[in-house]
Amino acid sequence: MNAVMRHRRHPLALVVVLLGALLVAGMAYAAVSPTRAEASPAWGEDEVALGQELFLANCASCHGIDGAGSFQGADETQAGPSLIGVGAAAVDFQVGTGRMPAQASGPQVPKREPQFSGEEVRALAAYVATAFGPGPSIPEARFLDPENGDVAEGAELFRVNCAMCHNFAGAGGALTRGKYAPALEGVEPVHVYEAMVTGPQSMPVFSDATLTPQQKNDIIAWLAYLEDTPAPGGLSLGSLGPVGDGLFLWVAGLGALIGCAIWLGAKAR
Repeated sequence: MNAVMRHRRHPLALVVVLLGALLVAGMAYAAVSPTRAEASPAWGEDEVALGQELFLANCASCHGIDGAGSFQGADETQAGPSLIGVGAAAVDFQVGTGRMPAQASGPQVPKREPQFSGEEVRALAAYVATAFGPGPSIPEARFLDPENGDVAEGAELFRVNCAMCHNFAGAGGALTRGKYAPALEGVEPVHVYEAMVTGPQSMPVFSDATLTPQQKNDIIAWLAYLEDTPAPGGLSLGSLGPVGDGLFLWVAGLGALIGCAIWLGAKAR
């Protein structure tokens, strides 16, 4: 104790205390931080080499050989964003849903048939994650199985975090300046999860600190429930809500009234 008291006025005492406090704070954060649902990035050398070949042939013209992005024209219009630190999940989502390589520029790149096989998509993800820095990885399979999620909890989470853009039934909806939130019917669970952790286009990022991996799994379970459960009211009418339902009633109701009026007028003659 006396030895400690003798050194408490040492010039380096404050530095030692600060370092100790930072170490304790870091260990505490690591202990309480949520578990990440990332699969082990066990990329093989052949896989990374194939990914590099595919990247140079199909992606480097817009994203740059170094993945830092590129600009074109006198007004320096961005041709392709930087891929530094985007991780394997972003590549797997964009290429796996056919959004990349993009056919043309516009407010939003639409989903279409993938241009690469599953093996090639994984190779591209391996190369980008290896060459351009780490980022969100492809999630573990256990967080993608709807059977492992809570449907009721997923419904609540979806209404709070997703329904304002994607519609209460996941039917999608319009945004500003020609952008839109796509429909979620038929979307693979892995792509739903990857969209949440990478925030493609206009979508915000839902990190594991915002929605835990289990909560993301709950949302996936709710979306699977929506697909498997028929509309309780009969015709869904696109699940567009009261606007679509009201339009249908106006058209059908007025059409029926006009038809009756024409029939009665013809009969009176």
